[in-house]
Amino acid sequence: MRILIALALLSQLVAAQETAKSNSPALAPTVPHSAEYEITIPAGTKVPVFIKNAISTKSNHEGDPVYAQTTFPVVVNDRIVIPAGTYVQGRISSIKPAGHLKNRAEVLMHFTTLIYPSGYTVVLPGALDNAPGVDKATVKDKEGTIRADSNAGHKVGTVAPPAAEVGAAAGGISTRSLGGAVAGAGIGAVAATGVALLLTRGPEVKIGPGTTLEVVLQRDVPVDGKRIRSTAAERD
Repeated sequence: MRILIALALLSQLVAAQETAKSNSPALAPTVPHSAEYEITIPAGTKVPVFIKNAISTKSNHEGDPVYAQTTFPVVVNDRIVIPAGTYVQGRISSIKPAGHLKNRAEVLMHFTTLIYPSGYTVVLPGALDNAPGVDKATVKDKEGTIRADSNAGHKVGTVAPPAAEVGAAAGGISTRSLGGAVAGAGIGAVAATGVALLLTRGPEVKIGPGTTLEVVLQRDVPVDGKRIRSTAAERD
């Protein structure tokens, strides 16, 4: 008899627990931390920076590091996603020193990393979009290659006068006439101009510390909004 009573009580307890479970509200799914605070900086966003280390097509090499720092906050949907003063790191992808005639100096840089003041680090697919602070050079393509301006018309006259004088003397001696001297001078000047063009190198691309550049994001960049806010609070 006691066994039957115990079984009856146990069955009632189990039924009560099942009823309580069925009447309780469903629990909301747990949102991952990264997804909850994630903000996307869209591709095409411009990031103004200034260079912190000197770069020259004459002295630098492929693979050398590039260090920069943002000069103005980047905002997405009324929120600062890249504060001013954030560090930007990159490297030289290719470099070519100045040559003769049409062989202009060129340098291509890619930016790879954002480093926030707290140490929060984000992978950055960045290319150079504009180089307003670089003298006598322009950005020639979508990859962001900086190319030095043409050297046409520079330094040619430094060699021409002496060579013209030599040509005039040689022309006068060979013909023993004023006309021969004039003709010789002309030939000497033309020859000297050609020699000067062959010997003269074009200008190098020089980017000094403090030079302003504009970086463009090549792909979307997800960042943790909470960690960005914490870095902003630390700066304040």
